[in-house]
Amino acid sequence: MSNRKIDEADEAGPAEIAHAPVLTVRASSVQAKAVVLVLHGGRANSYDPVRARHLSPARMVPFARLLSRWGSDLGVEVWSLRNRVRGWNGAEQSPVQDARWALEKIRETHAGLPVYLVGHSMGGSVALAVADDDRVKGVVSLAPWLNPSSDTTSVTERRVLIIHGDKDRWTSPTESLRYARRAEPIAEEVRYVLLDGVGHFMLSKIGIWHRLTVSYVLRSFGEQTGTEIPAAVRRHSDRLFEQPPVLPMVM
Repeated sequence: MSNRKIDEADEAGPAEIAHAPVLTVRASSVQAKAVVLVLHGGRANSYDPVRARHLSPARMVPFARLLSRWGSDLGVEVWSLRNRVRGWNGAEQSPVQDARWALEKIRETHAGLPVYLVGHSMGGSVALAVADDDRVKGVVSLAPWLNPSSDTTSVTERRVLIIHGDKDRWTSPTESLRYARRAEPIAEEVRYVLLDGVGHFMLSKIGIWHRLTVSYVLRSFGEQTGTEIPAAVRRHSDRLFEQPPVLPMVM
């Protein structure tokens, strides 16, 4: 199945946009029932353009492939966003603007379908920030940038899974847990997983990062839409439901 791309520069013209966001769409093999938007990481400050070869977007390709492989026959499309520039850039929040643009493109193509967000690092923070879009039903935030002032109202009545490595030196697993606890009273569901001996870039226990993320997304999609999810997919997230949410589950 070939992928297609949506490039804002194709619509506005390269003279108007120096660096444009790009969407890669992995279509479902049956009529689409939901869309997963995949968001990559970045830097605190940078207006350098994002290239496909950069590690931040490349790191999310296996997530998108597995989401498509397990979800395509269920009606799940996977849209991967490549941001315009590499930085968050303070109040400008460059990647949040790009994610809002991507959500609007999803709306234009699949009006009314539920959307699930998967993001790593800066992309994990973006996913939480744009979860206030009324089509978003769930978020998986991987090693997100969070701090005591990170707003939780965006995840009101959303399902949220946060996964963080306990050896992360770039973003804080403690702040992720604090965010989860603040969000718990208003979210539909919040679950937090701490990966033992794992750093920021998901190089260790990569299979857990991938399978737990994809299983949780598809499980949420199945429960919220009435779609039957294969037991072989669901089992990868079974452990999440063996204890009360927000208690740190160590894997």
